[in-house]
Amino acid sequence: MRILVVDDDVQLRRALRINLEARDHSVIEVGDGNDAVDSMVADKPDFVILDLGLPGLSGADVVNAIRGVSATVPILVLSGRTQSADKVEALDAGANDYVTKPFSIDELLARVRALTRAVTAQSHEVVEFGGVRVDMTRHEITKRTDAGEVAVKLTPTEWGVLEVLLRNPDRLVSKKEILTTVWGNAYGTEDAYLRLFMGQLRKKLEADHSRPKHLLTEPGLGYRFSA
Repeated sequence: MRILVVDDDVQLRRALRINLEARDHSVIEVGDGNDAVDSMVADKPDFVILDLGLPGLSGADVVNAIRGVSATVPILVLSGRTQSADKVEALDAGANDYVTKPFSIDELLARVRALTRAVTAQSHEVVEFGGVRVDMTRHEITKRTDAGEVAVKLTPTEWGVLEVLLRNPDRLVSKKEILTTVWGNAYGTEDAYLRLFMGQLRKKLEADHSRPKHLLTEPGLGYRFSA
């Protein structure tokens, strides 16, 4: 399993890496919130261990950004903050569990195993619209046509854009939110990228890409998915 460890404490990251790699996990280390979001997009980890007190984006903001990419990747928060309000904020943002520093490595590994089992047991996420069936867990799409049901292939970037919209049905998603979630913080103003990939998605998924009914544009603001 590929695990993203996000903490500005170099010694703690090293200790976690040693223990996780000893149990045959692959570890990605980053030290601030912005790098965490970029790594989530580029490396697509299977699990995230996240400190709340980070330079750059706050831990809660990182959790929100991760949830824009994946609704299912387990997020285990580590923090020296003991106030219940901090725990509630992290959990409300989408974290799955919370461990307060200092902690035992055995407890942390047990939490990792438990969260992994829970997510594995969840049913597949499927969204259907306009003759299209999207299985977001399997990354499979089928579309009904006059010739029958056919498979639709998307590039990784097209998948990223589509997932952000499908995970936010009927909500206006700003251009900046999609760009930073899919491409990273450095691309927050690159509207041309987004227009290009939205056009490609409509050609592949809409019955009439020139008059889309599901992947909608909100002029000057962003995009909306309507089932």
